[in-house]
Amino acid sequence: MTEVFNCAEPEQRSVGISSAIGALKGGRLVVMPTDTVYGIGADAFDNSAVTALLAAKGRGRDTPVGVLVGSWHTIEGLVYTMPDGARELIRAFWPGALSLVVAQAPSLQWDLGDARGTVMLRMPLHPVAIELLREVGPMAVSSANVSGRPPAVTAAEARDQLGDLVDVYLDAGPAEQQAASTIVDLTGDTPRLLRSGPVSVERIAEVLGMEPERLIA
Repeated sequence: MTEVFNCAEPEQRSVGISSAIGALKGGRLVVMPTDTVYGIGADAFDNSAVTALLAAKGRGRDTPVGVLVGSWHTIEGLVYTMPDGARELIRAFWPGALSLVVAQAPSLQWDLGDARGTVMLRMPLHPVAIELLREVGPMAVSSANVSGRPPAVTAAEARDQLGDLVDVYLDAGPAEQQAASTIVDLTGDTPRLLRSGPVSVERIAEVLGMEPERLIA
């Protein structure tokens, strides 16, 4: 049975996060608040749960799921090597609305879709999300919407689209940014912007010491 918890109320928040942890460890799906938009999440290392996440969204494996982490240090166990610029961007923008695409560690036994050896990582700037991530570990998370429809910026919008396919909805009010994260690909010879978002190209280029035009070329 689907449960909705109002995280503005301390008791409901505590019970809700406990319920979400139980659902995730049981291979089920959770909708969680982040600073950008609401996300639908699963345990990143539970391949059946990630498959269920893709199915809930009506999304194919050709668009792999990103991973949210609860601390800066988590990334070091998930990447093959730390690419140039990654530490500078993490220090400048994490937690926050910047996602980084990096080469994943070959030893990782997860299946996030057809990611071709890469993974998109982000640490969100939201206390409910961070608390959940620090309890569960890395989570496969995508925007909480059916593919082709706008990302949900409230828990109610997410539930309207995903309904009983999700076990637990954590409602923390409207998302602050109400826009999906900026994505930068660090797997090539130079960083490359894949998606514009709340973190501007100019700010990213400044941190990397490069011209904005090179980032979007």
